[in-house]
Amino acid sequence: MTDTSLFIKIAAELTIDVKQVRATVELLDEGATVPFISRYRKEVTGSLDEVQVITIKQEIERLRQLEQRRESILKSIEGQGKLTPELADKINAAETLSTLEDLYLPYKPKRRTKATMAREKGLEPLALLIMAQETRELFPEVLKFVNKELGVEHPDDALQGARDIIAEMISEDAVAREGMRVLFKRSAIIKSRVIRGKEEEGQKFEDYFEWEEPLMTCPSHRMLAMRRGEKEDVLILDIVIDDEVAHEQLKKQFITARNECSEQVALAIEDGYKRLLQPGIEAEMRMFTKQMADEKAIQVFADNLRELLLASPLGQKSMLAIDPGFRTGCKVVALDAQGKLLEDTVIYPHEPQRRVIESQHVVLALCAKYELEAIAIGNGTASRETEQFIRGIEVLPKTIPVIMVSEAGASIYSASDVAREEFPDYDLTVRGAVSIGRRLADPLAELVKLDPKSIGVGQYQHDVDQTALKHKLDDVVMSCVNGVGVELNTASRQLLSYVSGIGETLAKNIVEYRNEHGAFKSRKDLLKVSRMGDKVFEQCSGFLRIRDGVHPLDKSAVHPEAYHIVEKMAADLDCSIDDLIRDKELRKKINLNSYVTETVGLPTLKDIVAELEKPGRDPRKSFEVFSFDDSVHSIEDLREGMRLPGIVTNVTNFGAFVDIGVHQDGLVHISQLSDSFVDDPNTVVKVGQQVWVNVTECDVKRKRIALSMKGEGGVAKKAAPKKQETAGYDPNDMKSALAALKGKFGK
Repeated sequence: MTDTSLFIKIAAELTIDVKQVRATVELLDEGATVPFISRYRKEVTGSLDEVQVITIKQEIERLRQLEQRRESILKSIEGQGKLTPELADKINAAETLSTLEDLYLPYKPKRRTKATMAREKGLEPLALLIMAQETRELFPEVLKFVNKELGVEHPDDALQGARDIIAEMISEDAVAREGMRVLFKRSAIIKSRVIRGKEEEGQKFEDYFEWEEPLMTCPSHRMLAMRRGEKEDVLILDIVIDDEVAHEQLKKQFITARNECSEQVALAIEDGYKRLLQPGIEAEMRMFTKQMADEKAIQVFADNLRELLLASPLGQKSMLAIDPGFRTGCKVVALDAQGKLLEDTVIYPHEPQRRVIESQHVVLALCAKYELEAIAIGNGTASRETEQFIRGIEVLPKTIPVIMVSEAGASIYSASDVAREEFPDYDLTVRGAVSIGRRLADPLAELVKLDPKSIGVGQYQHDVDQTALKHKLDDVVMSCVNGVGVELNTASRQLLSYVSGIGETLAKNIVEYRNEHGAFKSRKDLLKVSRMGDKVFEQCSGFLRIRDGVHPLDKSAVHPEAYHIVEKMAADLDCSIDDLIRDKELRKKINLNSYVTETVGLPTLKDIVAELEKPGRDPRKSFEVFSFDDSVHSIEDLREGMRLPGIVTNVTNFGAFVDIGVHQDGLVHISQLSDSFVDDPNTVVKVGQQVWVNVTECDVKRKRIALSMKGEGGVAKKAAPKKQETAGYDPNDMKSALAALKGKFGK
């Protein structure tokens, strides 16, 4: 099948023009990335968005693999001398891999089977005679195949061998196999039961000790949970259908008469179904439903990761970051606006040391010394107590917001090669505190340093296809990084590696060049970096920003290949590019149609003008300070009926987990997300969303909290942030605070 045929298939599936598919595939084949194609080649693709480009990429890969398998099968059967025109037509018409494999199955080299041995005894003609079902007197024909030298000593031996051949023929029949698939999908039940003696050991799988439900409607989280129980030798799983229904379906296909031959065919059907067909289709269904469960779980993980990566950044502010602790103290670091470590120390405001006043001195001194603008506190052990301690410093200026930050993955970062490379002279605790502060300033820039799987926003992530999971999450990270854009002179090697076209090696070269030659002055300077060719520059340059670059557009998402267009716009209006950026009225005078060419159309021109309005604008939402309920610090403080603010930390197929500030996330089951029916929790809540929840149940012993978001129209209400200004540091406030501190505690 030609590429054109594949393009037509994809175009029909996406309801777009074949030319759009062809152009997109050609760009992909040339090495262009999805972000680059969807952002800077709109004229070529007809303005396809990122989702459409990804779909085309996945479909052309799948179809090309299908074509490779088709060619391999045709070659194999032809080599056996068994390829007929009719079979070739069927193989060429097959649209799925399962159909192809069904057609190939009778010709596929296999180990010796009962049917193989029967053929070696010369019984295939008898099997074909019986299958034809035209012979009324079967016994005389059977006697002709009795041959003691070949091991056929009795007519029953001949009939058994013939039935073995027929059973295999039936099990390898493409129509029969497809019919069984349909039957399984329509009526199969998945059953789970506990292995005797494993009840106590497998307590976490208690819900599935005696469980059954329709196979095709089993939610992905239950499917993966049961499969994990089976893998851990706690559960036994079976996929079953009504065998009588299956037998009748096969008999309708293969029994064409009522005689002695048809009776033998009926016996062969029962044997072939039980021994070959049913186990084979059940294995397929296991694989098929596992793949479906994987896809759903991976998509949930990807959606959650995207929300987390695109969480609102506080922005470039100097801050105090605290990794809380009791006995070992709270690790405290001061960071400048670029996230550089200025100073680190440890305070002991909690039990057993309880050095509260001394700790207050340290916090205030650091805030004064470095004119800090925010305080970030990790949400792990002792987090609420540390928050209470910080808020209890009466003389701390109210202009400094105190913000709780998720520690998910911080410990993994602390022990990573990346952290050791950044902070070779500091221990794990300092690195962890730095990471907490940096992820408040810019979640995306800090979280890309972690393996996405360690962030903990998925479900059954270790049970799904790990290769598929990695590809999907890498695509999400790349999409987010390029969607936001990257500051070239401050970005880490890890962040740069996700920029379109760059990769790990070139990212390392960029950082080394920056360290050796200083900050990049213009995007064109990138061409001086080792291994940065014109093609890679084309891919990456539009996603890189230089805040104070030589060219005013270096700080924008306008691609360097389009600079001449903006320069002509400015020249036509007798002004500078800076004037165009500053003056809205000037931009209104631009007649976009005047700049349309064969390669540049209105979609790109509109993007350029939008970018001139806010060069390098951050697409993420503005930051809002959030605070938990001051009266609740531990699970023991919870009471049924309490209404509390919280933050969604994870969304799964069965509901959402919400942090309400007690070191244990509560679960809002899917049935409690809204007054109306919810099919997909992601349509109601997102990771990082601020919500109000009601406590419906609290099991302190098992550390389980049940929450509800029902009521008030069934809509997830955004938690109202406490009024804390995050912009503007006033040094006079700190001078007043220090004066008050001296007056209260002395020098």
